[in-house]
Amino acid sequence: MIEARHLRVLRAVARTGSFSAAARELGCTQPAISQQMKALEKSVDTPLVVRSGRGMQLSEAGRVLLKHATGILAGLSAAEEEVAAIAGLRAGRVRLVSFPTASSTLVPPAVARLRDSHPGVRVSLVEAEPPESLAMLRGGECEIALAFRYPQSDGATVVPAPAHGSPREARAEANLEAQQLSAGTDWSDLVVTPLLDDPLVGLLPAGHPLAGRGGPVGLAELAGEQWIAGCPQCRGHLVELCAGAGFEPRIDFATDDYPAVVGLVAAGLGVAVLPRLALQSVRPDGVSTVPVRTASGVPAVRQVVALTLPDLAEVPAVALMQERLAGAAADR
Repeated sequence: MIEARHLRVLRAVARTGSFSAAARELGCTQPAISQQMKALEKSVDTPLVVRSGRGMQLSEAGRVLLKHATGILAGLSAAEEEVAAIAGLRAGRVRLVSFPTASSTLVPPAVARLRDSHPGVRVSLVEAEPPESLAMLRGGECEIALAFRYPQSDGATVVPAPAHGSPREARAEANLEAQQLSAGTDWSDLVVTPLLDDPLVGLLPAGHPLAGRGGPVGLAELAGEQWIAGCPQCRGHLVELCAGAGFEPRIDFATDDYPAVVGLVAAGLGVAVLPRLALQSVRPDGVSTVPVRTASGVPAVRQVVALTLPDLAEVPAVALMQERLAGAAADR
């Protein structure tokens, strides 16, 4: 096998015309140069230098190998420089995948701070909810995935409320969503950076009897309401929380669009529960927001985290991006 150090010796011998001069140029001994040239000739199975008088010159094979060695060594030098730039955060790339509420609240300040301190690091963003975002991370389509899960679930599989349709279709859809949600909260193979606990906030029509209470509302107090639910994972968690409070919510509307949720609540068509981060990027006109308590009396929250693979966690640009995300979350 041809080694880069042997090619450097060949180049020095060709440039200086002797082993001793090449040794002085490379800062080593003449026997070391001779040994490395013998190893190189053994690798290619042909003589590479020809002694002539008091000097030496390259053989035809030596000249061919030197021609290629020049490009190879230049490429290695460029690669070493690029790697050094990445290691020193003068360059690099971080691909983020984030769910929408984090994209509009946590990602912008984090990326802005990273750019201010390390303008050579490029950051890109694609939006996806878990479990799709986790599949992208494991599939090599990103370096960091922002995701969330609900600690009240304790890892249990949640079966979301079925959509309207035949019972068989509804059950099949619920079972499929349950499998997807279970996969989306299995983080055992990933490096988890906790960012924040995002409180869940109740949305009530402005004229609702509980709207002016000024304190937290227990989910059991909303048992008779019509509900507006969000994404499958959020909907599944709502069903679980309500079950813990002793009732099954009547979900008349389901939408991933938070402005639509606010509009439906403002029109008096139901109540909803949204993460506080979602309300920071949506104007809650015409609705009242109230803290929500679970059946055990504790605040309802979701955990927001940054996920990456163990090997990627060692990459300087990825580690720095995680730090900036944690800093942005701490400011909330």
